[in-house]
Amino acid sequence: MSEVQWNRLTAAELRALAARDAVVLLPIGATEQHGPHLPTGVDDFLAAEVCRRAAVLAAEHIGVVVTPSVPTGLSEHHMAFGGTLTLSLPTLHALLRDICRSVIRVGFSRILIVNGHGGNMTALNALTTELTAELSTPIAFASYFGAGREVVRDTLETQDGLMHACEGETSMMMAAYPELIRTEHLDEAHGPRITLPAESTEPVYMAVSFDRITESGVAGDARAASPEKGERMLSGCASALADIIVRDPWAK
Repeated sequence: MSEVQWNRLTAAELRALAARDAVVLLPIGATEQHGPHLPTGVDDFLAAEVCRRAAVLAAEHIGVVVTPSVPTGLSEHHMAFGGTLTLSLPTLHALLRDICRSVIRVGFSRILIVNGHGGNMTALNALTTELTAELSTPIAFASYFGAGREVVRDTLETQDGLMHACEGETSMMMAAYPELIRTEHLDEAHGPRITLPAESTEPVYMAVSFDRITESGVAGDARAASPEKGERMLSGCASALADIIVRDPWAK
C-alpha cells in the first residue's frame, strides 16, 4: 500500500505526486469538549481518519495525499464547558490560506478541505470562495459526514445524522480509538437532539452557548453507540469521499 500522509513522505516524493497532479486532502476538525466520555480531539481525529481511509481507496485510481490535520476550528459555543480551544474567523482564514498557499507552491493544484466539525461548516463555505479568489486556484470543501450522509443516516438508530458526542461520533471513536473512550461515563452521555446550524430551516440565526442547549455537553444519545456502527460509518464516509475525489469536482 502506498503512503498517503504528507508528513510521512519525503520532499522528493511530494514533488513527484504534484507532478502527477495528485489531489491534496486537508482535514480540519476542532479541539473542544465532547461530554463526559470522549476526549476533546474527536472532530480532529475523525476527520483525519476518514481522510486517510479515503486517500487509500482513491489512490488505487489517482494520486492523492493527506496533509497534517488542522486540529482547531471555530468552537466559541463550547467555551463555557472548559477544555476547548477556539480560533477567530480571521485566524482560521489566515491559517488555511497559508497552508493552501504552501501546498500550491509545491506544485499541487487540486485541494479538498475536509471538515469534521459542525461549527466550521458555514465559515468554510464562505472561506472556500475567498481562498479560491485569493490563491487563483479552485479550492473545494466537503464535510465528511455530509459526503457520507446516507450511510450515517442508515446506520444510526436514535438520530438521523451526527450531532455532538452522540451515537455517531461515539461509535466511530469506539471503532478507531477505543482506548480513548471513558466507558464508565457512557450512562451519562445523552442530551437533546439538535440540528447543525448549516442545515437548520429556522429563519433567524443567533449564537447560542452550548451549555444552554445541554447540561451534559452531549447532543444525541451515546448509549446506543457500538464499534460495529462506527466501522460502518467510517468505511462508508471514506468510500463516499473517495468517490468525490475520483469524480474530480475541480474539472467542472
